[in-house]
Amino acid sequence: MRQIVLDTETTGLDPLQGHRIIEIGCVEMLNRKLTGRHLHVYINPQREIDAAAQEVHGITEEFLRDKPVFADIADTFIEFVRDAELIIHNAPFDIGFLDHELADLGRGYLPMHEYCAVLDSLVLARKKHPGQKNNLDALCKRYDVDNSQRELHGALKDAEILADVYLMMTGGQSSLGLGYESVNDEGTTSAAPSRIRSKRAPLRIIRATAEELEAHDMRLQALDKSSDGACLWLQNNSPE
Repeated sequence: MRQIVLDTETTGLDPLQGHRIIEIGCVEMLNRKLTGRHLHVYINPQREIDAAAQEVHGITEEFLRDKPVFADIADTFIEFVRDAELIIHNAPFDIGFLDHELADLGRGYLPMHEYCAVLDSLVLARKKHPGQKNNLDALCKRYDVDNSQRELHGALKDAEILADVYLMMTGGQSSLGLGYESVNDEGTTSAAPSRIRSKRAPLRIIRATAEELEAHDMRLQALDKSSDGACLWLQNNSPE
């Protein structure tokens, strides 16, 4: 199973008002293991960035002036995500922008759901934690995922963090490995270092006392008696 954790940054909130994508970050997983491959591009939107949006991601028009336009990276993006399941936090926002960008090119691109399945991790989080905050920062705190370097939003950084949160939220965490193979603006691959994660203190081991072991044994004996000798725990612990 190939999954792509995806995030975008934009010039504003609504593509129908002419707002554009300015950054895409994608992190690849195969069978719930982070492969180290990712795609990360900055995009020249050829328009102004709303002040409120810039406060969130910190990306300036000056920084984007020499970056490729969406038309230049569309093929690379589609090829990277094709046939994967996209994991996106608040998926309608990102998918709405991507569909709008692809349609505006007039090249016959299909909507994103024709290329990929989409899993909305926000919907998943709300089902698991109803009535609680389920934004990415809240989930990081809930699942003890390190987001200490997340002073501003960034598409690749947020995709990395969401990958950790998704794996924890759905039953287990995998390591990033030694490094990344990245796909840059020109569509070529290059090695890049993996992000540094904080080390957690080792879990404390609490051993049962003699009294607790005795009580446990008495409980097993009672179960064995009530089940006519069919207590599996005693059978598994019996000497061969």
